[in-house]
Amino acid sequence: MWLFEGVEIPNFGLNAVSGRPQEEYGIEPTRFDEIRRGCWDVDARIDDMNAGGVLASMCFPSFPQFCGQIFANTEDKKLALAVLRAYNDWHLEEWVGAHPGRFIPLALLPYWDPELMAEEVRRLAPLGVRAFTWSENPEKLGVPSFHNPHWDPFWRAADEVGAAICLHIGSSSQVKLPSAEAPFMTMMNLQPTAVMDTAADLLWSRVIREFPSIRFALSEGSIGWIPYLLERADYVYEHHSRWTGSDFGGRLPSEVFREHFLACFIEDAVGLRLLDLIGSDIVCVEVDYPHSDSTWPHSPERLVDTLGDPDRATLDAVTHRNAMRHFHFDPFTTRSPEQCTVGYLRSLATDVDVGPTPPKRPFVSPDRPLTLLDMLSRAEHPLLDEQAADVGVDTRTGKA
Repeated sequence: MWLFEGVEIPNFGLNAVSGRPQEEYGIEPTRFDEIRRGCWDVDARIDDMNAGGVLASMCFPSFPQFCGQIFANTEDKKLALAVLRAYNDWHLEEWVGAHPGRFIPLALLPYWDPELMAEEVRRLAPLGVRAFTWSENPEKLGVPSFHNPHWDPFWRAADEVGAAICLHIGSSSQVKLPSAEAPFMTMMNLQPTAVMDTAADLLWSRVIREFPSIRFALSEGSIGWIPYLLERADYVYEHHSRWTGSDFGGRLPSEVFREHFLACFIEDAVGLRLLDLIGSDIVCVEVDYPHSDSTWPHSPERLVDTLGDPDRATLDAVTHRNAMRHFHFDPFTTRSPEQCTVGYLRSLATDVDVGPTPPKRPFVSPDRPLTLLDMLSRAEHPLLDEQAADVGVDTRTGKA
């Protein structure tokens, strides 16, 4: 658990389940000996990347949340800025810097102040940072929407450096769920489609017209919905552009979309069958390690199964070329292409145990599908007593 400003922040169990048996997935906090070392140790992360045939990763923040909500909600904004910049410096120097060419740097933004956001973009860009994580819907965080001129200092700085703004599902601090009583699986099913709302919101905004060098990465948003969204966008533009004052400069919304968005998927067989309607030059594969949706360590095999037998240009685009272009990242400056193949990487990790680990306890199936309310009620950490007993601590007194 993290302790920040007097608040205990647990690690959500689904964040760190790679290599564990599926019946042990859940939201309880986990001890270090119950999660893979690659979740927090950069050298072990490289071992796991090699074992999974992954050349390079972009790592999103967990404790600060996807766009730094923990820091933004701190009353002392001088402290908030100091720890946010310390996080960015640690990420760049000690995580990314530990293994050059293996991580795409990704920075947090002090979104409580657009001028500070602009300063952070300009501070980090000369150090090679071109990717910044922000919210899929800032209005839900209690700040102005994408459309508000409030953000123009930030947009201007991002435009200057050609930044990619990464909008991860869940970065609005809200989940997509019809009702609290719905099965938890409903939320898991719907969550990737939340960025469809984000894509439409930005597509029709002034941002992409006034700041044309910015790119938006729809992180973990999947791709199967894109053809319909673009078809619908072109249709409504044809029928409603005049009376609404919408203007794409003589082009169709679908054409503009492909200039400004990078679509990211973990596994999406439908989307890959529609790749010609999406555009193979705006799609990237993800592996989601160490989260519960991860395809690790079998990501290459699963991609082959869903992608089929594409031409080499398409395969290269989806697996690395698009990411290299959008994030200004070139791993081939530190190693030869022959040292970047799945086979070569895995040859470096023949001693890595990819699991799954043996179950820690007998599995008891739920008597009914879990709901979000069930999950929230379990967030009081019912396993803490058991874990404390394992190490000889009395939870009633807090003493050994």
